[in-house]
Amino acid sequence: MRPAIFIAFFAAFVFLSPAIAQTGTKPGIISLQGIGEVTSVPDMAIVRSGVVTNAQTAREALSANTAAMSRLFALLKDNAIEERDIQTSDFSVQPQYVYPNRPDASGNPKPPRIVGYQVFNNVTVRVRDLDNLGALIDAAVTVGANQINSISFAVSDTAQLQIEARRAAMADAIAKAELYVEAAGLSLGRIVSIREDGGSRPVFQPEMARMAMASDAVPVAAGELTFSRQVFVEWELVQED
Repeated sequence: MRPAIFIAFFAAFVFLSPAIAQTGTKPGIISLQGIGEVTSVPDMAIVRSGVVTNAQTAREALSANTAAMSRLFALLKDNAIEERDIQTSDFSVQPQYVYPNRPDASGNPKPPRIVGYQVFNNVTVRVRDLDNLGALIDAAVTVGANQINSISFAVSDTAQLQIEARRAAMADAIAKAELYVEAAGLSLGRIVSIREDGGSRPVFQPEMARMAMASDAVPVAAGELTFSRQVFVEWELVQED
């Protein structure tokens, strides 16, 4: 029986030895997340507006809508809005129905009846002169724009802001790592990996809002936008002598 026991013990030692040796030589790893944020004042507004018209016939509704939209486009041109900053985002011609409340003589529901037509024509406009934004919205309503669906703000060129956010994220990760290893009596070794998390959308900061107003214009708050980046960094740990 002794030879069998010896062979089994030797086989177990052979399989375990590499794992023991690897554990003893593999350096420790520290993994940390860094977050970087930068803020910027918007230099551009995105306004989604348009005209909705109703008439007895589709032709009448379309003609009225076309006239109002033509005045709106002329207004945008007069305010130095370039063609590249104007885009039709929605257009439709739809019949308007009336659904009878009472069934017919046989008790069946009566079919709906067309009582008119409705035309939608909406545009998305980039406004690069924020000082004129409130007055432009007021003038757009005056010439016939009876829909202001939304207003959002943006920065036209975010490349440098993203670079600054990445640098801040990396600096944050390094500062955290240095703090932890110093407290543990260790040192940072080489960087094993750097991974950036997916980019985040700019976040509006209302507490820093600045007002773009004229005495007779619509009050509009541009505020600030925060751009953020996240980075995950791994270092080897070095035992101090």
